[in-house]
Amino acid sequence: MNAFVEHHRESIRFQYSCFDRILFNAIIQPLQKPPVIVGFIDQYRHVPSITRKYFRQVSEGYHRWVEELGRHQDIKIVEPPKGVRREEWVDPFYRRLGSGFGIAVILKSRENARVAVSYPPQTGGNRIEVYPRFVDQYYFYLRDRDFGRMFLRICTYFPFNARVCINGHEWLAQQMRGEGITFLQAANAFLSSSTPERLQQLADELSPRHIEACAHRWLAQLVPFFTDHERRRGGCGHRLFVSQVEYCTNLVFHRRAALDRMSERLLDLNRTIGRPDKLSTVFGRRITKRYSGGLKTQIADYHLGNPVIRSDYKRGSVKQYVRDHLMLRTETTSYHTADLGVAKSVEHLPKLREVMRSINERYLEVQQDVLETYVDRGQLRRLREATVAPSGRRTPGLKIDDSRLLAIMQALTRFAHLAQGDSFRTRDLHQPTAEALGQTVETYTLSQLRYDLAKLRAKGLVQKVEGTQAYRLTTEGFRICVLFLKLFHRVYAPLTAAAVDPVAYDSRMPDDRRATLDRLYAAVDGALDLLFDHVGLRRTG
Repeated sequence: MNAFVEHHRESIRFQYSCFDRILFNAIIQPLQKPPVIVGFIDQYRHVPSITRKYFRQVSEGYHRWVEELGRHQDIKIVEPPKGVRREEWVDPFYRRLGSGFGIAVILKSRENARVAVSYPPQTGGNRIEVYPRFVDQYYFYLRDRDFGRMFLRICTYFPFNARVCINGHEWLAQQMRGEGITFLQAANAFLSSSTPERLQQLADELSPRHIEACAHRWLAQLVPFFTDHERRRGGCGHRLFVSQVEYCTNLVFHRRAALDRMSERLLDLNRTIGRPDKLSTVFGRRITKRYSGGLKTQIADYHLGNPVIRSDYKRGSVKQYVRDHLMLRTETTSYHTADLGVAKSVEHLPKLREVMRSINERYLEVQQDVLETYVDRGQLRRLREATVAPSGRRTPGLKIDDSRLLAIMQALTRFAHLAQGDSFRTRDLHQPTAEALGQTVETYTLSQLRYDLAKLRAKGLVQKVEGTQAYRLTTEGFRICVLFLKLFHRVYAPLTAAAVDPVAYDSRMPDDRRATLDRLYAAVDGALDLLFDHVGLRRTG
């Protein structure tokens, strides 16, 4: 089990990992080469001269076919407004489609695509090239029986290059419905499942075979220019290559409060996760002096309420954020899978899943700051805060530099046996507390002692023995008192002395001649410098 998950297992209800959004470039590879285009049109279309007019006629014929499709199936062909997310804008059309399957809406957009271009003859026949051009393209937003919501973008010009977009969560939802598995889906995530183990099994079963079957089925319907024979025998079948892929690891928590506390610590403590050594560990790729890609970590979208930790590497990234109130999502995105050592063709999807899952795992693993036991999770802050009783009475909190509080703690810990359950009265503490302060019982009064003792009682560190006027120091109270005393007298005070009024000669003294305690203090001072550097603090001066 991942160490991060192991550390927080009591707070996590269930977890799963899956592909999220995957965009494929769908191209007919042979028809990207001009000689093959000429040979295909000559053999299968018997066109004597391939001119601009011919390619324009092919495109116009496709436009007419799409318009006829829209009229026949009552599908709207629209141009979406600018500045809106298309996935949200098409929601009403999906609702209109109801629970049925098929095309919900067709969006028409003018975008860049690689198309076949014919140039006028100069020394013989027309010259054919494949160049990028801004041309009309159609987005077919549809609901598939196996993949749920998805879309295909079809270029209206020969050789009809396309883009296929699927979503792993949509595929999983369709599979679970088919198997009668109950689940709760919130947008693009699952918050619960009756069989989490089966959910993960299904996620791992998504294969190139499933994707190709779906894509080829729709491409055959939406690109009628090519016949079945040409696809099977003429090499005119589309091949799929990954253009963008997202793989996410999702940890669903029992309560939002636990997730919020952990998320705040992640944001605060992992600012250095973008250092080259850590990103090299995350992505499993060496970062050398010859590296020229993106390399940074930033906290983005802070103003939106759910800030995102994002670490960039070449043409990819890992981001981590809270979504749907209960989920911590770690998501790897790649726009060029070769950066991860994986080829782009759909056949390599299983290897890509393995690599991207490992990246997510390592991203969690390197967040050791939130896995350590010795990391404040709010306990010290709560001790310092005032305690408010049900009656509304406020009792000041515990301050580690409060001399009266330290004195009473010193008096309490003199009676070490009290931690085993014995009791004491306030008068038992009065004299030793006054002595620890360097005062007398006249200058440090019993009323002041009761006031100071009330601070420890408010935090539950000192409890009153029922039916008596006596108190007892709890086991936790004894440990806190010893900790505060050790920190102040043996750590803060000596280190402050060395920082404010150091003995000049000590720094020149060889280590083997220094007192053992001095060497240990010097080691602590050096370790603090390393700690400050690790958490992003820098000394001045």
